[in-house]
Amino acid sequence: MTAMRPFSFASFASGLTVLALGLAANTGFAASSRASTPQVEAELVASAAAIRPGDEIQLGVRQKIIPHWHTYWVNPGDSGLATQIGWTLPEGARAGDIQWPTPGRFKLGPVVNYGYENEVTLLATVKAPADLQAGGRFPVKATVDWLVCQETCIPQQVELELTLPVQAAGSSVGPGSPLIEQARTSLPIESPWPIEARAGKDAITLRIAAAALAAHPPGELWFYADQWGKTAHDAPQPVTVVGNAIEIRIKPGDEPLKDAETLSGVLSIRDGNGRVQGYRVATPVSAAAGAIAAAPQTAESADLGVGMAVLLALAGGLILNLMPCVFPVLSIKALSVLRHAGHDRAQVRLQGLAYTAGVLSSFAALGAVLIALKAGGAQVGWGFQFQSPPFVLAVAYLMFTVGLSLSGVFTLGSSAAGIGTSLADKPGYAGSFFTGVLATVVATPCTAPFMGAALGFALGQSAPVLLAVFLSLGLGLALPYLLLCFWPALQRALPRPGVWMERVKQALAFPMYAAAVWLVWVLAQQAGPNAIAIALGGMLAIAFAAWLYDSSRNAHVFARHGGTGVALLTLVAALGGGYAGVQSSVANAAAPATATAGKHAWEPYSKARFDELRAAGKPVFVNFTAAWCITCLANEKVALSDASVTDAFRQAGITYLKGDWTNQDPQISAHLAEFGRSGVPLYLLYPAGAGSAPQVLPQLLTPSTVLSAIAAAGPATASPKLAKE
Repeated sequence: MTAMRPFSFASFASGLTVLALGLAANTGFAASSRASTPQVEAELVASAAAIRPGDEIQLGVRQKIIPHWHTYWVNPGDSGLATQIGWTLPEGARAGDIQWPTPGRFKLGPVVNYGYENEVTLLATVKAPADLQAGGRFPVKATVDWLVCQETCIPQQVELELTLPVQAAGSSVGPGSPLIEQARTSLPIESPWPIEARAGKDAITLRIAAAALAAHPPGELWFYADQWGKTAHDAPQPVTVVGNAIEIRIKPGDEPLKDAETLSGVLSIRDGNGRVQGYRVATPVSAAAGAIAAAPQTAESADLGVGMAVLLALAGGLILNLMPCVFPVLSIKALSVLRHAGHDRAQVRLQGLAYTAGVLSSFAALGAVLIALKAGGAQVGWGFQFQSPPFVLAVAYLMFTVGLSLSGVFTLGSSAAGIGTSLADKPGYAGSFFTGVLATVVATPCTAPFMGAALGFALGQSAPVLLAVFLSLGLGLALPYLLLCFWPALQRALPRPGVWMERVKQALAFPMYAAAVWLVWVLAQQAGPNAIAIALGGMLAIAFAAWLYDSSRNAHVFARHGGTGVALLTLVAALGGGYAGVQSSVANAAAPATATAGKHAWEPYSKARFDELRAAGKPVFVNFTAAWCITCLANEKVALSDASVTDAFRQAGITYLKGDWTNQDPQISAHLAEFGRSGVPLYLLYPAGAGSAPQVLPQLLTPSTVLSAIAAAGPATASPKLAKE
């Protein structure tokens, strides 16, 4: 992914502008045609001294900005906020959009912004109603909001008023402000040359068929996209002369253009004398040869908007509680509520808040890591940490340790990590917090419905939006237990405390052991069979350390400290040895298991094979999966391995490609990004025909779901039998 909007004060101020404007320093003055703040002088001007019924005139807001500060263009760049003008006009009058002069660039470290310095006049066309009465007055009020920045940013608001006399139709109105004519000369004009754009895998090529420019290249060319995210604001735009044309190579942004989408903006040309002229550009983008075909807009990949993404993330977080690794953790907390049923209600609520704080803190930390990695150019998404074998080993050890504690092999105090029986000990707030952390860790290999679209949207947005979506996902995960703690009626619906609680707690150890076994299998896919012996040896050491710690707890001082010390050393040896062993196994590991796919009904995914099949017009089913993705494995077992589905693939001539994202794969990451996805699973069915649009299947599959998709693809893809069904 290319340059993101950094989490700077500027971008933070952008998100809070609605609130901050009410606190701006420049309020409470008597409105006039002029107003000023310490950084900006503003003036409202008109193109005529009077107005007639039905006239169209231009109004302008002039900003005179002190040195080293700037305001923003319609696309502010990596951070910032475009200036906004709210017009209050007589009844029947209408104001058009802001007419933006050609902007400039401002660079602060890795952040590049588009905007204006020194002085700028923003124009808007105003249409007067036809029933204006001559001799009357035409009052205009402009509420102007802007963000002015140097190294820090200040949101400001002024109110400007101007009253024009109304003249009779056909009479002379007199000249207006000369600032209007000056502003018109700074507006972009229509391009006198044909301009076309081609989107490749790594760049957009803007071709200007201008022989004069090719013969005498100007001092500087720069293309300003007027939509955020279409181009990378901080990347260079190298210029090449190709015959009688000039080509500008532009790096795509966070929301790359799709085939046939229109690239719009301003081409700025600076001549040898420093004069700048802007040219309006609006041209459809065609896919360059060899480029990845852009995905069609689907319901899930469409621009959701922040509000909808937050709601979908909340729903996805709620569903995560039903996943096999998360459910036991939630059950442990439910037992804690039962045990505390006779205690102060405030304590029970604090337990819920502590658990929620643990979940939200973990999701915030995960979001911060993603922001940092994305800013560094890495292509990562949901569950990315499970692509690291040492992390998988560490989580396997954690699941095994939790299982030992639940089985009663050892007990940790609530101040240690809050796992096992300490989860139910009073007050146990630290235990509740760390249980929230544990719930987050075990939830990350899962993808619930609604999550894919929300996370795909979030990872293409600014840092505050990404964090808002991640925190909403965390709130959904924490919500069931939080409601249980705050809603006495739910607590009364639970069974009475008793000996059975200890048995249930012990039974919950077995899903933890199962999770550990699964993670060891994932590790074997990543690091080879030697990793199994390393992981099992580490678990043996952990079990010995747990037994020794618990056995020596009640011994005399020397034996207790000695036992604890040996247990700690054994634990450190298990972790350190496991890390070193897995790293060595990764270095020596053979290709992933998917390389032996000849025994299966699928082929391993590669970009070359996919392009070959699509170019030949053959139907293709693509399954993007990972060994650490529980949802993926369940779908493969329940639906994609079903005999009816494999028979349908064969009868319809569908090639089944399986993209294994267990370890990082840039080709798969790029294909996921085309569909607005940040992680797996993703299921795509491409019907026959080189240009056919794919179907995006749901994240939870059944055999009938897949069979229905094949039938819906039409007779060119479906077998006659399926088409009839």
